[in-house]
Amino acid sequence: MTIQPSSDRKHGLFVSVDGPGGAGKTTIVRHLAQMLVAQGEHVCVTAEPSTGLIGALASQLTETVTGNALACLYAADRYHHVETEIRPHLKSGHIVISDRYIASGLVVQRFDGVDPVFLWQLNEEVERPDLTVILEADPHVIAERLSERGPHNRFQLAPDSSHVEVRYYRDATNALVDAGFDVLRVDCSSRPPEQSAAVIRDRLKTLLMPDEVLT
Repeated sequence: MTIQPSSDRKHGLFVSVDGPGGAGKTTIVRHLAQMLVAQGEHVCVTAEPSTGLIGALASQLTETVTGNALACLYAADRYHHVETEIRPHLKSGHIVISDRYIASGLVVQRFDGVDPVFLWQLNEEVERPDLTVILEADPHVIAERLSERGPHNRFQLAPDSSHVEVRYYRDATNALVDAGFDVLRVDCSSRPPEQSAAVIRDRLKTLLMPDEVLT
């Protein structure tokens, strides 16, 4: 989804939003995009798996392919996603918001027992976001939300999947911080999605300021 109001931005900004299933990623991303458009920004909202050929294949095979093979397929989609969609929109001055990105790549295949070191190596050359947002929530809250909506994939079928996923995201967040990523943690346990989006928007304001204003 690409929305293009009037703006004279010459350099894009890349924001990724990740977090456990049930944290409200898609709703928060939608609110964030609307807020940024209201500010006059060019916004491109995208997601992973991507809508490209590799992403479509990854989505199709998620329920049947496991382990390293699926991890490699998702990583291939991520690199292709960057090359064919994210970078072109950044070059045209868009703020690109990706619903799932590298943090999810460090988490999801761990449910299949894939080594976190291997997952990091698969993803270490991918484009770094200007801001990596990690949505956090109490695992009991997430489990209740998943119970109400139903699981979206096989990784959410285990009774304790929410607790495990929260722990995996904590590990991924620590790895990204240690690697120098600009990470923003947003607690979504009780905060309405529009308020979570506002927290991200406010953080982005500092990245959108001209250098001369910051100095």
